[in-house]
Amino acid sequence: MTNNVITLNNGVDLPAIGLGVFQTPPDETTTAVEEALHAGYRLIDTAAAYGNEAQVGEGIRNSGLSRDEVFIETKIWISDYGYDATLHGFGKSAAKLGVDHIDLVLLHQPLPSAFNLTIDAYRALEKLLADGKIRAIGISNFMREHLEQLLAATTVVPAVNQIELHPYFQQNELQALNAKHGILTQAWSPIGGITSYGGAAKSTFDDATLQDIAEQHGKSPAQVMLRWHLQEGRAAVPKSTKAARIAENFDVFDFDLTAGQLAAIDALDTGVRGGPEADFINLTEHAFPIPEA
Repeated sequence: MTNNVITLNNGVDLPAIGLGVFQTPPDETTTAVEEALHAGYRLIDTAAAYGNEAQVGEGIRNSGLSRDEVFIETKIWISDYGYDATLHGFGKSAAKLGVDHIDLVLLHQPLPSAFNLTIDAYRALEKLLADGKIRAIGISNFMREHLEQLLAATTVVPAVNQIELHPYFQQNELQALNAKHGILTQAWSPIGGITSYGGAAKSTFDDATLQDIAEQHGKSPAQVMLRWHLQEGRAAVPKSTKAARIAENFDVFDFDLTAGQLAAIDALDTGVRGGPEADFINLTEHAFPIPEA
């Protein structure tokens, strides 16, 4: 059965399943983090743009776990791209989280209309990595062209590329490119939550194939999807604020999907993205100030 830790390209160990807190209201985040850590999670995935980094830090402190027992992952928003701005953005995140170092920091989006700022932001992450302020650096929502431009202009290969990835949207070519460069693919919306609230024609949770496989293992469709990620070598950050669901999403290390079941899930890919196209992200429409700590 798949280990619950994945070693990144720089030797840092990343927990394979983490709690995501995207769209989790600040007043619910602290409790969700505490529940997750109590259930066995050791990775919390947040972002400056989520507005709940302070509550993530509070939940970690309330858990009673030591700092080195919890892997903290956050992201710099496009408003703070640029070398000096990104250094400051890191400082804001660290202060809100209440820590002196962060385990993994990602650039939240490529900024195609001002890619020079994206490059400068990544170089700032390289500096923070060299200074020991960050243990690993990476990217999120970078497609092939963005990743290739980044690799050509910078020194440190990203440890992680966090992308939308679930049975209905698998991005196999991008996964292969990540793997070619030793970059771990980490899935956001890993159980297809975006197919439930994103206006998709059908939801992964109602999929007959996933329900059938779940019944065969005495598991839920969500657990089957997370197991699929693990067995195919990916990390995943499912999100929930419900204690029972948080615990359920972590209870995925005691069964194995067969080769036939993995292939059946692979065959569900529709190629339809639920989130925004990376090339549509720009400073005019999507930048907003990230508050100071």
